[in-house]
Amino acid sequence: MPTYVALLKWTNQGIAKVKNSAKRVDAGRKAFKKAGCNFRDVYLTMGRYDLVCVIEAPDDETYAKAVLSLGAQGNVSTETLKAFNEAEYRKIIAAL
Repeated sequence: MPTYVALLKWTNQGIAKVKNSAKRVDAGRKAFKKAGCNFRDVYLTMGRYDLVCVIEAPDDETYAKAVLSLGAQGNVSTETLKAFNEAEYRKIIAAL
């Protein structure tokens, strides 16, 4: 399954209700699972982004629907990096 690294920043709404953020992560896991995605890891981070999530999804469209639904709630803005594991990386490089 493809892997995506989601970089999240709390919006003004999200930071105002930061005490509820752990519950929002739990709800996000359930919603993403229902959409066919899997949260592998969630990290609270210091610096430019507030949270980093590693998520698996069967394809880009499934992931896009899930992350757009998340963003529509207004608590976070997201930036996504599509990640390639080492075997995929080596295959891509070998084809150059």
